Amino acid sequence: MSDSNQPLLEIKNLRVAIEGKEILRGVDLVVNPGEIHAIMGRNGSGKSTMANVLMGHPHYEVLEGSSVLYKGQDLLELDTDERARRGMFLAFQYPMAIPGVTVAKFLHSALKAHSESGEVAVKDFRASLKGAMELLGVDSTFGNRYVNDGFSGGEKKRLEILQMFMLEPGLCILDETDSGLDIDALKAGGRGRQRDAL
Repeated sequence: MSDSNQPLLEIKNLRVAIEGKEILRGVDLVVNPGEIHAIMGRNGSGKSTMANVLMGHPHYEVLEGSSVLYKGQDLLELDTDERARRGMFLAFQYPMAIPGVTVAKFLHSALKAHSESGEVAVKDFRASLKGAMELLGVDSTFGNRYVNDGFSGGEKKRLEILQMFMLEPGLCILDETDSGLDIDALKAGGRGRQRDAL
């Protein structure tokens, strides 16, 4: 199969347990490049479990016979950081606060981790960050605030959108995209490229 015809993500018979209880029982899913899929279900049906498993959360046990390929490679063999470096991104249902680490420092470090050379010139980064914030309608002081520390629900979502914009991941997994959103964030959702990011 040629790369152009290869699925971006291919899940076959994904079975996952936590503390001995099987939560996912044979999930199959194919996501081709450019496609958007929405997975819906009641609380406790395994949506967040699947998102976390795809990113390599160690709390879950992937059972024998499960197969997950990302760009044709066995995803289950990769550590979480390697999955991120290869272009996977998870927007959490409840993003963590990181007091003492500014948004700008966080994004710069993330970009350096994604860079082949491990370096991103500060001048270039600042210009990219400024341009992204202007395009997305994010206040210029946002970069100086600590990551998610005291953020409203809408501000947390704006930060996730900013991260996606800056990192340009190949696959975005968005867990509960509207969780914690405020009215202003919903109104802002139609501006710039925010719609494309979601």
